Amino acid sequence: MVNSEQASDTRKPSPPFGYSKICKYSLEQQIDIVALFHANRIKPNRIAYRVGIDLDLIEKLLGEQAYQKQFKFLVAKHRKNRRSQRLNESTKIVGIGQAEMQSLIEKEYSETQLP
Repeated sequence: MVNSEQASDTRKPSPPFGYSKICKYSLEQQIDIVALFHANRIKPNRIAYRVGIDLDLIEKLLGEQAYQKQFKFLVAKHRKNRRSQRLNESTKIVGIGQAEMQSLIEKEYSETQLP
């Protein structure tokens, strides 16, 4: 038996996971959440499952078909924050391991900055 929430759900189907909940965020919050997850390399259908954001919106954001300027700005901001957080965590490592970790972090960050 299908409950009323599933019957009125207008979101694009999200295989293989589906959606774990109904999205209760505003459009601006959804764009920010998708940017955050994308900066952390989470796959689109996993974002849809975890937060309940319509997979169609996620695909449009990632395909640069909607809200390009805002989305690009937010992704860059979240990548910069992720880099800073990872560099902070790398200070717990001592010696050559720290230098290698920081070098790897910087390399990954510079690769994501390419158009």
